[in-house]
Amino acid sequence: MALLIHRALSNKTLHLRFFSQAALALDHSSPAPLTYLDGFPRPDPKYAETILAVPRATSGKNIAAKERKVGRVPSIVFEQEDGQHGGNKKLISVQTNQIRKLVKHLGESFFLSRLFDLEVRSEFGTGDLIEKVRVLPRKLHLHAGTESPLNVTFIRAPSNALLKVDIPLVFRGEDVCPGLRKGLYLNTIKRTVKFLCPADIIPPYIDVDLSELDGGQKLVMGDLKVHPALKLIQSTDEPVCKIMGARVSDQQKKK
Repeated sequence: MALLIHRALSNKTLHLRFFSQAALALDHSSPAPLTYLDGFPRPDPKYAETILAVPRATSGKNIAAKERKVGRVPSIVFEQEDGQHGGNKKLISVQTNQIRKLVKHLGESFFLSRLFDLEVRSEFGTGDLIEKVRVLPRKLHLHAGTESPLNVTFIRAPSNALLKVDIPLVFRGEDVCPGLRKGLYLNTIKRTVKFLCPADIIPPYIDVDLSELDGGQKLVMGDLKVHPALKLIQSTDEPVCKIMGARVSDQQKKK
């Protein structure tokens, strides 16, 4: 009798162990890939472009000046680490005309929130392929007078990366905004907001709806509608915009 009970308990233990191991295997299964959701902004394929680059052996002011003189922008590409800082630094140069065109068409803040393919070859366009990787422009330095690109920093953006991104805000609904229709004005406090984003679903911008704002009312960062996988890095109570009273210049015109 005791032997039968012992066998029954042993079988039950093995049965439970089997299911616990199966559950553990399910817990460690790879998550489903993230995708853009309907109703949220997604990158315009019209601006999907491969940025061409060549390796650069050394850095320094003199080298950078020579690169710019021949139509190249001295650049760096980093390996993604903790969303912002990186390792595995590689010196490259990209084409001035290509970066200038992208920044002009997209706008600086929109350029810095968009993923690109980066193709590094021994020579522009025709040389041996050294590396092809998806990247996010991290920093862009423009000439104060000509707005020509002087330096660009890229960070690698594989699908498993979480990246800190300053996402531009696009304000909509001004034409029906109750406060603006009364002659009040919009005080824009933030033009970009920093989120921690999975690389596959970085939004090109965030829509800000003004259609129901009246005088004295404001929107804060917690009011922004974004993909649930995005994590706001700043305070949810930080103001984004506010409908204010008429400007002093407008009041003087009425007198």
